[in-house]
Amino acid sequence: MGDQQRIVFINGKFVPETEASLPIFDRGLLFADAVYEGFGILDGQIVDFIYHMQRLEQSLAKIAIPATFTTDSMFADLMRLIEKNAIKYGFLYLHVTRGAGDRAYHYHDGYVPNIFAFTQGEKFAVDDMPPAITLHTVPDLRWARRDIKSTNLLAQVMAKHAAHEAGDYEALMLDPDGYVTEAGSSSFFFIKDGDLFVRPVTNEILHGITRQTMLRVAAQMELRLVERVYKLDEVLQADEALITASSIYVLPVSKIDQHVIADGKAGRFSVALRKAYLETARAEFYQPQAG
Repeated sequence: MGDQQRIVFINGKFVPETEASLPIFDRGLLFADAVYEGFGILDGQIVDFIYHMQRLEQSLAKIAIPATFTTDSMFADLMRLIEKNAIKYGFLYLHVTRGAGDRAYHYHDGYVPNIFAFTQGEKFAVDDMPPAITLHTVPDLRWARRDIKSTNLLAQVMAKHAAHEAGDYEALMLDPDGYVTEAGSSSFFFIKDGDLFVRPVTNEILHGITRQTMLRVAAQMELRLVERVYKLDEVLQADEALITASSIYVLPVSKIDQHVIADGKAGRFSVALRKAYLETARAEFYQPQAG
């Protein structure tokens, strides 16, 4: 976009990013009383849109924030935002707060949600196989309701900064008993003898949308899904490891701390899963209902 200023969406309007603002009494700022979704942008379209919106509606319901939009109205606004920023590949962030009011821990039905969204560029060229990335293990310090996609991300900020300081791409979080939960802002998997190991969906992890679609793709391949908890020692003996997220899709993992995974290169299943995921995402772009 050169020197052109990014356009953002805020409460029904499209404005230059320097003109977008919220009151200091917004509960998202004061209490992280807000939820969000992140979407991939592929070929100028929104990836896994309906699944992200379903999770957003669930997050809103779990903390009693009303949804002041419909799926199709939000789709129209987000597609217009993508068009205004001329983004073909990248990331789309959507944020919904409970609203603004004088600081008080309790809330009531009178708040009006604040909604904003913005786009970012892609992290990796989407149709090129990215290099295998490295992970750095950290304690999982997050709150107990990880199924709610809350904007309370301080623990993830700490985890991902520790990984960055160690020279690694992403954090891998471990619970107090040494079990792997997930990565800092992505879902984690490993493969052993053709089996894909994944932690079961509970309140202890975020219910990843890219994870969900990738697992559908894996079911169409010769991978057998094994859902259970596992410790780091088991992961380090894997044939392959990978992470998924809406900003990166599927990425292979080469090393965890100082331990190289297999030969340290992108494994054949990881490569195949990324390719098949992108094919599925392109085949499932959302189309609003006519009428």
